[in-house]
Amino acid sequence: MDNFNPSQPRASRPAPTVFCYICGRQFGSKSIDIHLPQCLKKWHAENDKLPKNQRRAAPTKPDDVIVGGVVDREATNEALWKSSQGLMLECEHCGRRFKEDRLPVHQRSCTADNPAKRLASKSRERPNK
Repeated sequence: MDNFNPSQPRASRPAPTVFCYICGRQFGSKSIDIHLPQCLKKWHAENDKLPKNQRRAAPTKPDDVIVGGVVDREATNEALWKSSQGLMLECEHCGRRFKEDRLPVHQRSCTADNPAKRLASKSRERPNK
């Protein structure tokens, strides 16, 4: 009983996460397979609401980045995140980028006569989580 430790065992590092190539959110390696079909379904539903001239082709998942015969998780995550950012739409008045369901909300207050202020010229970077 000398080796008994009543505290919970601790993980040596956090569980790996994967970015969704559609919405850009992070999920656990097991949860992403549950999330992707639902996210794509939501994307199609939102895209179908748009006028025909504004509809876009369905997003495609980027290929895994393979380095030395092994999948490079960090580079693959970067490609997935960049794919999600590429799906964002640019406001025609101020140039800011929004997810397609948020752009109409933004454009209620951002008009040609009164555009919203532009963000700093620094490009948006992927969060380090």
